[in-house]
Amino acid sequence: MSTNTTSQKPFHTPSLYVGDLAPDVTEAFLYELFREVGPITSIKVCRDAITKKSLGYAYVNFQNLHDAERAIDTLNYTAVKERPIRIMWAQRDPSIRKSGLGNIFIKNLDKSIDNRALYDTFSAFGNILSCKVEGTNTCKLNKDRPSDKPNESLGYGYVHFETQEAAEKAIAKVNGMLINGKQVYVGPFIKRSERLKKSSEKKFTNVYINNLPRELEKFDEKKLKDLFEKYGETTSVVIARDKDGQSRGFGFCNFKNHEDAKKAVDELNGIEIEGKKVYVGRAQKKDERREELRKLYEQKYQGVNLYIKNLEDGVDDKKLEEMFSKFGKITSAKVMTDESNNSKGFGFVCFSTPEEATKALTEMNGRMVGSKPLYVSLAQRKDVRRAQLEAQYAQRNQLRQMQPGMPQMFPQPVFYPQPGMQGQRPANFVYTPHMVRPPRWVPQGQQVQRGGYPPMGQFPQKGGKGVRRQQNGAQQKARGYKYNQNARNKPEEPQQQQRPVVPPIQTTPVEPQQQDQLTPEYLAQCSPKLQKQLLGERLFPLVHLQQPELASKITGMLLEMDNSDILHLLESEEALNAKITEAVNVLKAHAEKLKQESEQQD
Repeated sequence: MSTNTTSQKPFHTPSLYVGDLAPDVTEAFLYELFREVGPITSIKVCRDAITKKSLGYAYVNFQNLHDAERAIDTLNYTAVKERPIRIMWAQRDPSIRKSGLGNIFIKNLDKSIDNRALYDTFSAFGNILSCKVEGTNTCKLNKDRPSDKPNESLGYGYVHFETQEAAEKAIAKVNGMLINGKQVYVGPFIKRSERLKKSSEKKFTNVYINNLPRELEKFDEKKLKDLFEKYGETTSVVIARDKDGQSRGFGFCNFKNHEDAKKAVDELNGIEIEGKKVYVGRAQKKDERREELRKLYEQKYQGVNLYIKNLEDGVDDKKLEEMFSKFGKITSAKVMTDESNNSKGFGFVCFSTPEEATKALTEMNGRMVGSKPLYVSLAQRKDVRRAQLEAQYAQRNQLRQMQPGMPQMFPQPVFYPQPGMQGQRPANFVYTPHMVRPPRWVPQGQQVQRGGYPPMGQFPQKGGKGVRRQQNGAQQKARGYKYNQNARNKPEEPQQQQRPVVPPIQTTPVEPQQQDQLTPEYLAQCSPKLQKQLLGERLFPLVHLQQPELASKITGMLLEMDNSDILHLLESEEALNAKITEAVNVLKAHAEKLKQESEQQD
């Protein structure tokens, strides 16, 4: 393989991007692969913020640049779990990737051409930043084209050069050449959005006709041709038919000239044939038509469609409409249900104007309906909502890094200290997705020792006489119950500390009236950071009573829920216990998975 990559000067950090990974590739697996090249400081497999599934790529950071260069030269396109991995320099500046400079597109490739062969073909023209042949495993648009061969090439790929001059040289030399007996096309890479826009503006000759009469004896190809030949010469006219030969109600007419096709569309669209209004327009590809329909849908419902969740089980479509009808005219109201027609707890309400929707959102968000506070927001597409959530989670993690007392919700890069690195983590230290530090915040009036745990006596340890009684008493106190002074078996007062303790960590005081006013209305007036802190102060001692050893991890997991859902957990012991049980099962499943992976590697 060419060693051109080792001469790339723009990269001054030994950080590598590793792509096309199998879903079950872990940090430990990559460490065993890359450790032979040189000392590694950290490895991180990037995962979905919600599902925690691998996104198919990772970052490997070496101690020095020379080892990173050698890793590209020796390990690039190595098969890892039957998938050739792609290694390239990690680009910290996204503008380099998005600019399109130096990026070329190659199609009509022979199935035998893989990433390595494509790299070897184009490396003669300049330094390559990225090189990829799209396959059935990697193509995001290939979901509707399943293949029996999991690693089969789709016949096209991309090469991103370091300079635009190298890209232009490759296009001039390779475009139209035969590679493995097939003539390939090489040209500048054009973004999909730009291709769709360009195709919508280009000249066309093929016309699509829909809503035709399905009775062929009333309207067949001959009548369709007679109708369109008035506007110019046609090359083909066809009506789509099913397997029984019956009309499917649509067809195509291809003209010889663009001007004739355009004139036919302008004059025939909307005419009536046998009492049916016919659509006549430019024939479009599936992706282009889908994109156009999506834009029309967004324009129609932008700012008027609301998403409502945290609904009680008894709320149906009619009740949901009644709930919001006072704010304006409702065009549709729908509560989503499962296969058994049971409510999923969320739904949608669409108003006729954005002003009505805005008023409903302002008035109803956080309002108690029954026993639950509603969550109301503008409805968004799934991909947009996911992107916003990931951005919010990233911001929260950044805030927690600035304040070490707050628990970490997401995995950190696996840290691999090397010999001679003093004061670092032990060599066998590996983060797990739910390994979090205990929170440094505790309920008002309590103090914590160094490390974030409550002082001895606040929460009793396992074993010992009277522990269960003390736990029950603490739980009743946390729930707001009071004991009669003459009651038997009332909770014992915690004993005074006999041994000196480490000076406590001071936390930001929270006034008692704030603790008593933990409502959706009050939380709405606080910053997002303070909201989670107040909720955590209430949540942690309740979780600690159930799961003392896992309280920190479970609290961190529960704090990722919406504030309205957390308030419901604080009000309902049954709901809280169910969530704690669910979190414990998740942690156990994850621990078991790590154990199985470790046994497989051994």
